[in-house]
Order: sequence, then C-alpha cells, then structure tokens
Amino acid sequence: MKIVVNDYEPKDIIRIIREWTELTQKEFAENINRSRDSIQKIETGKRGYNINTLLEIAKKYNLIITIEKK
Repeated sequence: MKIVVNDYEPKDIIRIIREWTELTQKEFAENINRSRDSIQKIETGKRGYNINTLLEIAKKYNLIITIEKK
C-alpha cells in the first residue's frame, strides 16, 4: 500500500500507519516506546511528532519514506 503524505494531515499519517499494522493505539504505542496517551494526542492533532519519530516507526514496520521533487 502507498500514500502520498502531502495529501494528509500529520495526525492522519500516524493513524494510517497504525491502522496498517492492525494494532490498537496501546499496542502501537508500546511497540514504539510511547504511551497510548501520546499516540491518541498525535492522532487527534493535539500533539505533533518529529521526523525522528516517523523514521523510528518506518524502521520498526519496514516502511519506506520517499521524498520526491516534482
């Protein structure tokens, strides 16, 4: 599966990745050493995340992050 992240809000990107893993917020959070509350806040847009978090998630779930010039 592939998404163009430019088409989504940051909160939605994490939610989509979590849904691909078929994990609950709690399970997903535990797998990336975060709290369930942290994931919930990210998915509702109340908290942001940085590129390091995204890279950690990508590595954990064997995802490819591509940046492409138009």
